Amino acid sequence: MEDDSSAGAVAGIQGLDLGVDWKASDEALAFMSGIEPAELLKCTFPDSLVTVSEGGRDLGKFTVTVEVACRVQQPCMLLHAQSQGAINDSPCGTTVTAYLTTDLEVLEEDYHEYVKVSQCTLPTLSHFDTSDERSYRRWPFILPATSVSVLVLLSPFQLEGRSLDRRCHMVQHDGQMLIDKVTTVGEETTMESVSHPMSVLSGLVTEGSNLLLMRLIALKKKVPEHMTFICLDQGLRIIRTTFSELAQKQLEVGDKTVEVFGVERIVHTVEDGPTTWQCYFLADGHMASRVQVGSPVTMRLLQLQSQLKEGFEKIPLVWEEDMEMRSKFLDRKEKLKADHASYLRQHPEIRALISDFLQFLLLRKPNDVFQFAREYFLPFASRRPPEPSLKAPSH
Repeated sequence: MEDDSSAGAVAGIQGLDLGVDWKASDEALAFMSGIEPAELLKCTFPDSLVTVSEGGRDLGKFTVTVEVACRVQQPCMLLHAQSQGAINDSPCGTTVTAYLTTDLEVLEEDYHEYVKVSQCTLPTLSHFDTSDERSYRRWPFILPATSVSVLVLLSPFQLEGRSLDRRCHMVQHDGQMLIDKVTTVGEETTMESVSHPMSVLSGLVTEGSNLLLMRLIALKKKVPEHMTFICLDQGLRIIRTTFSELAQKQLEVGDKTVEVFGVERIVHTVEDGPTTWQCYFLADGHMASRVQVGSPVTMRLLQLQSQLKEGFEKIPLVWEEDMEMRSKFLDRKEKLKADHASYLRQHPEIRALISDFLQFLLLRKPNDVFQFAREYFLPFASRRPPEPSLKAPSH
């Protein structure tokens, strides 16, 4: 991928190369500003779907959780989505953690995607419809992704056995949206940094806010007309994305047939044409299926809530990919390092003692290290003051 660090910001304000200044429609902005807190509370539940191939093979899992949170003393919604699986024995996945305001404005969002490709597990030509050049080039399109940004325009043969790792972090600061993206393919790493004024990002839909937006639409059971939002493409440039309503249909979930409400999202990219996602929801807002049009992979719900004995299964916690937990871990780590360093400065004899012991140990090279250590440190025990007896004094 090219480094669009400087051009990205200009393109973001002025539109794409065609000179179009993309903006969200009035209907889209009205929908966002009209979201009620009670509606958001109805969205605080987990979703868990499986990712399957056309032949019914289990490829992985897709989970989404939404909860009320607080970021820098500001009440907000915390969304965490994770997709994990394997394509042709190559592990792949995406993780999104987003802090959103009550009108779905992004306060902070962290996105991570990866494909661990090995030379021996590259897909062969038989896995693709080579008559469709676009779908063939977009091999990663079939990944169990959360949204459009995982659609990496790299074929497995361009990866050449190298793993792919992409991280994107965006955060609001002083009226700007600061975006940093790091992409690593094999040993090659490219970094991009772009800032967009918040004034041009009204109606922005990101990986995280897209999932919550669809839940809200599903609970309303109606998609307003002319729902055009803006989003960011792979070059961090502003493009448009539209939402429309699909006809209701019957869907088999477990051993039951239920009626589901459909929402279609189209991301309008310039280089590769539109990308379309279709999602269907149950009456209570739970996602029942999700698919990218043209992809051989589908995400679907296996069981209804009423069919589960103890509700949804526990979602594995990957704390390294959770912004809040990782921040707490790093803070605790730094405090411990500072505390330990302070103690060592106050007691320089510790370094001298350990240094002497290691030097003596390496000179003698004993077979029984524990016995050697015991004999080495035994003289130090005689210097300790006698410990008070635990026995009751005799009279």
